[in-house]
Amino acid sequence: MLTIQSNVSLKSYNTFGIDATARYLVEVDNDEDIQTLLQLPDVQTLPKLILGGGSNLLLTQDFNGLVVKINIKGIQTIKEDQDNIWVQAGAGENWHEFVMYCVERKWAGLENLSLIPGTVGAAPMQNIGAYGVEIKDTFYRLEAVHIATGQKRIFTREECKFGYRDSVFKNEVKGEYIISSVQFKLHKTPTFHISYGDIQKTLDQMSVKELSIKAISDAVIKIRKSKLPDPAEIGNAGSFFKNPEILTSQYHQLQQLYPEIPGYVVSEDTTKVPAGWLIEQCGWKGKRLGNIGVHTKQALVLVNYGGGKGAEIKQLSEKIQASVEEKFGIKLLTEVNFI
Repeated sequence: MLTIQSNVSLKSYNTFGIDATARYLVEVDNDEDIQTLLQLPDVQTLPKLILGGGSNLLLTQDFNGLVVKINIKGIQTIKEDQDNIWVQAGAGENWHEFVMYCVERKWAGLENLSLIPGTVGAAPMQNIGAYGVEIKDTFYRLEAVHIATGQKRIFTREECKFGYRDSVFKNEVKGEYIISSVQFKLHKTPTFHISYGDIQKTLDQMSVKELSIKAISDAVIKIRKSKLPDPAEIGNAGSFFKNPEILTSQYHQLQQLYPEIPGYVVSEDTTKVPAGWLIEQCGWKGKRLGNIGVHTKQALVLVNYGGGKGAEIKQLSEKIQASVEEKFGIKLLTEVNFI
């Protein structure tokens, strides 16, 4: 039975630990709950915020509507052949726990995405990625419910229109669907991705003799723990900004001024520059402003030390964007969604 609560603090529902209030909140455990909820007359007229792990949003104010917390669980194998296995997970499954489930069974494809906070259902919305791998590389399809009509719809990989930390769910159909489950096509024979970041270096430090998806997962976890703060200890949403992709010609111009500027070739005309490096060069790394600030180890991460307000973090992010654009002529885009 659905229970709709009133005037609920969202502090424990977002990894920034922002103490905003939802006018109403309901938790759904299955597809039937979603259908029941959407048929309630009072619910149909309310603004809605669909919430997974709350790890990719910044609450800048109270939410005067209905927060729908997705708790749909369950992992099952759909089919398999000689080379691949198709696995489906409920949208409310913890992302890292799902990755570990696959790693333990030696199903390859998600190991580089270990320890990313959030839920399975939120992962394709953002096309989450790390260390040279993105969701789109193993995504097969998802099932979602249209909020206005209650109709179920399958979204294929092509229909999701995946981009860099982007998808159709952040653009054309933003706020129109509730994702209930996601299917992935994983591989029985792994293709290892170890060239990005410090993976190879970390594997060497770990004295790994034989490469495996478990070893890569362990290395990624080790790297992330060394660089990123635990939201249980310091409120944060991981990477706050996207790594900007700029024209290679502009990158070469910046190299003349800043010979040490890192860059990764995206295409013949485009180069990706680490946002964390740009922010650090502007003097923001480790800077604290009262209850909020920029993480001491990773300038890409904005933090709430406790008692910080979402509006304050938003203002800080805007100051960082302005200083990076002034110094480098590069406009940083946020990865985190503002509510």
